[in-house]
Amino acid sequence: MNSTYPLESILGSVIQGDQAAFAKLYRHYRLPALKFCLYLVKDQEEAENMIHDVFIKIWERRAQINPGLNFNSYLFTCLRNMAFDYLKQVEKSQLLRQRYMEQMQSVPEEPDDQEARLQQLEVAISSLSEKRKMILLLNVEGGKSYQEIAEMLRISKNTVKNQLVKAKQLLREKLDFAIS
Repeated sequence: MNSTYPLESILGSVIQGDQAAFAKLYRHYRLPALKFCLYLVKDQEEAENMIHDVFIKIWERRAQINPGLNFNSYLFTCLRNMAFDYLKQVEKSQLLRQRYMEQMQSVPEEPDDQEARLQQLEVAISSLSEKRKMILLLNVEGGKSYQEIAEMLRISKNTVKNQLVKAKQLLREKLDFAIS
């Protein structure tokens, strides 16, 4: 911040609920925070989402901010932790996908077993809501990315991600139940 608006003063105003002060704080930190997140996650949209999420949390918890403490450290620690959580989630997803592919390659199924599994999968997919089914099929069969699906359906990338997670979770539960 420039010398006419010391950070403590702006933080004090934010703590009091001053939205204009919050906007100044956001504008001041947006670019450095974006560069920091982009360096960590290598995804522009995800980096912007992280910044928005952290600033929403800051606004919601503004009464707990201590203007005497180093806000810069607080902000970048929050962003770093969020980026690490995201990277862990991505790594876990990739690991699960790799294990699934290895299992599919190592287990030769009898044609009847394979047909029965496909039929169970079709029944499970048909039980999904139309929106989830469409998102799942665009991703799995169509090979579309979260971003492409979001643009096609005019929804956010996070909505696509959440719907896919829920759809896969429901399918996994239904297929595990059918096998047992």
